[in-house]
Amino acid sequence: MMSKSPNGRLTITEAAERVGVSPKTLLRWEKAGKTPRPKRDWRGWRVYEQEDLSELIAFHDHLRRW
Repeated sequence: MMSKSPNGRLTITEAAERVGVSPKTLLRWEKAGKTPRPKRDWRGWRVYEQEDLSELIAFHDHLRRW
């Protein structure tokens, strides 16, 4: 099981591992407007919640069907 912060949020690395892509791929999708922008923590780091993760997995599944 992968680590998760106490508040249930994932880092970009953890989210990418769960989706099955690299963190750079998540950044590219975000910058291209293909996926919604995640929230940021007090340091400005991206934090992914379960809803974000579900959307990323759905988008990845859509791409794999092509």
